[in-house]
Amino acid sequence: MNDIQLVKLVEDDLEIVRGWRNSKEVSDYMYTDSYISEVDQKQWYQKIDWTRSVYWVINYQEKQLGLASITSIDKTLKSCYWAFYLADSSVRGAGIGAKVEYNVIEYVFGIVGLNKLRCEVFAFNDKVIQMHEKFGFRREGYYREHCIKGNAKLDVVGLALLKSEWEALREKIRLKIYG
Repeated sequence: MNDIQLVKLVEDDLEIVRGWRNSKEVSDYMYTDSYISEVDQKQWYQKIDWTRSVYWVINYQEKQLGLASITSIDKTLKSCYWAFYLADSSVRGAGIGAKVEYNVIEYVFGIVGLNKLRCEVFAFNDKVIQMHEKFGFRREGYYREHCIKGNAKLDVVGLALLKSEWEALREKIRLKIYG
């Protein structure tokens, strides 16, 4: 059923991830877009708090396509943030993102046992906002001039999904994605 694999990020993956992050196709949608050196990448990896974060390389048909993560895992509040990107633009629009989203949601609510999954998306990124909303995410915040990139002050939409909302939609979405 599932042709998407989320494989835990390991140190051997850092160079491919760094290449993705430094590409304009990815960095345009990130809060930061400054060049990431090999040293920067290793320092970032060493600082990851693995008790509060999970990072995965997204594999599809045995090809590495991008990165997904959950961060700021809070077992008291039972919430976390999530994000992902597909670095290979040739697969965008092919349903890969939806499969990644489905798998991350299942992991957060089913495996980690949290109650709320949150994300932040640039307000100009309508396609990703709409995709999250199809999964039941609701807009909870609008952060004006939340990020400054170059001379641009960018607004960000905060979205969240509750476990109960997911449980009501889960089967319908599974059937739509996997048939």
